[in-house]
Amino acid sequence: MRTEKFTFPGHDGAELAARLDLPDGPHLATALFAHCFTCGKDILAARRIAARLTAAGIAVLRFDFTGLGHSGGEFENTSFTSNVTDLTRAALALTARGMKPSLLIGHSLGGAAVLKAAPEIGAGAVVTIGAPAAPDHVVHNFKDTVDRIARDGVAEVNLGGRPVRIGRGFLDDIAEASLQSAIRSLGAALLVLHAPRDKVVGIENAQQIFIAAKHPKSFVTLDDADHLLSRGADAEYAADVIAAWAQRYLTLTPPAPPVGAPEGVVRVVEADPDGFLQDVTSGPSHHALADEPLAYGGTNRGMSPYGFLASGLGACTSMTMRMYARRKGWPVTGIRVDVTHDKVHAQDASTGTSEKIDTFRREIEITGPLDADQRAKLLEIADKCPVHKTLEASSRIETTML
Repeated sequence: MRTEKFTFPGHDGAELAARLDLPDGPHLATALFAHCFTCGKDILAARRIAARLTAAGIAVLRFDFTGLGHSGGEFENTSFTSNVTDLTRAALALTARGMKPSLLIGHSLGGAAVLKAAPEIGAGAVVTIGAPAAPDHVVHNFKDTVDRIARDGVAEVNLGGRPVRIGRGFLDDIAEASLQSAIRSLGAALLVLHAPRDKVVGIENAQQIFIAAKHPKSFVTLDDADHLLSRGADAEYAADVIAAWAQRYLTLTPPAPPVGAPEGVVRVVEADPDGFLQDVTSGPSHHALADEPLAYGGTNRGMSPYGFLASGLGACTSMTMRMYARRKGWPVTGIRVDVTHDKVHAQDASTGTSEKIDTFRREIEITGPLDADQRAKLLEIADKCPVHKTLEASSRIETTML
C-alpha cells in the first residue's frame, strides 16, 4: 500500500498526525481507524488492518489522538469527548479531500469513540475491536491513582510501560459519558470483534454493545487473542474478517479490468518477510493466501504456487466440460477433476532429452447417465480448455521493474 503523511486540526486546534494508507489500485471507499487508549496509529493491529483493507481498494486514515504519538496538544487536557471530536475532525478532513469515510473502526477505547461519533459522521458501517460498553471502563487501568488525580487535578500514571499524565477533566468526562443511546441510534451496520479471554476489556462488554445495537449487527470471536492483538496471526485474522464483512455493507463499485487483461490484475504482496506467506488479490473482489508447507520453511496458511497452478488447470477443465455439456443438453450431474503435479525427466516423456519437465496428471470423474461416446467426447473437450493449451504451449513471461 502507498502511505501519505496527513495532518488536520484536532478539537483544540493542535495539529494531529495521521497516516493515509491508499490502495495501489482504484480507490473504492475510505475507512477511519481509532486506536486504543494511549496507544497510537502505528500499532500492529492498525497496520495489518490497513494493509488488508487497502488490498480491497479501501483507503484507511489512522491518526494519533491529541497529545499522543506525533500529534500536538497535551494529553492531560484531553477527554473521551475530545477524542470523539478528534474523530469528527478527521472525518471532515477526509471529506474535504473527497474521501468521506464510510467505514469506522475502533480498537478498545477507540471503539467506544467510534460508536459515539458514528451518528454524526454518518458512516454506513462500524467495527469495534475489544471495545468497552462504557468509557469509564478504562479507569481500572489506573484505579490506584484516581484519588490522587481527583486531589491534585492531574497525575502521572504508567500505562503499557509508558508514563502519561491524566487530568481530573478526563475522569469527570468519562463518568458522565454514556454509549447506550448512541449505539441504539447508530444507523449503521455493526461488527463486534472481541476475544473471550481479553483480560483488559471483558467479553461482557461485547455482549452489552451487541444487545444495545439494532440490526444489521454481527459478532465474531477472536478466540485466544490478547487485547492488543499483538500476535501477527490474530491481527491478520481480524483484518480478513473486517475486509470480508465490510464489502457487504459498503458500496464498492469494481473498476473496469485493464485493457488486454479481461480477468483483471492479480497482485501478490509479501505478507511475512520472515517466511513465505503472500497476500494475493484478483481485482477488488477476490482474496487468497499463498504459502509453502512447514517442511519448506512456510507456515502452510495457503496453497503453494504450484497448488494455484494445478487448481487453475482443474477449474478450467471442469468449466470447459460443463459449458460443452450444457450446450449439448447432456445430463451431466457432476464433475470432479483431481490434478497432481510432478517434475519428470523429459526422456520419460519421450522427448529424447535428459532435462526435467513438468507433468500434470488429471483424473476426471463425470456423473450422470451418459453413454460411452459422450464420455469420450467430454474427455476430448477437456484437452481444449484454455489453461490446458497455455500449459502445453511455450509461454513467454515479460517482466518490468517498477
